Amino acid sequence: MRRYAAFVIPALGLAAVLIGFLVFSLGDHLVYYRTPTEVRDLTVDTGARVRLGGQVAPGVEEGPGMVRFAVTDGHTEVMVEHTGTPQQLFRPGIGVVVEGTWDGTVFRSDTMIIKHDEQYRTEDGGVYVPGAPPTVP
Repeated sequence: MRRYAAFVIPALGLAAVLIGFLVFSLGDHLVYYRTPTEVRDLTVDTGARVRLGGQVAPGVEEGPGMVRFAVTDGHTEVMVEHTGTPQQLFRPGIGVVVEGTWDGTVFRSDTMIIKHDEQYRTEDGGVYVPGAPPTVP
């Protein structure tokens, strides 16, 4: 029993120190994913980074080095001002996740991730399957 306690007590102490270090070091680096409805209900906390996910609503405005669009979850729309060049697949109706800050009226982002399915289509509607010639409808 004494030999067992000599191993378990230091192991539990080491585990507690590691868990404490992990919790305190991750606290400021975690970014949470939220829907437009959840973002609209957030209290304004300048500087807090969050991820906003939903579908791009029609009405995308592109300017030099910036894109302005709305993200919707079907109930709520949140205006997004994204700095930088949008992803190549970016267009209205596609799923998007942007990361940035919320000031109470506009979500300002600098990181964009596009969500898409696994099927690749040609401009004329054909479907690309790896290893096979594209099919044309």
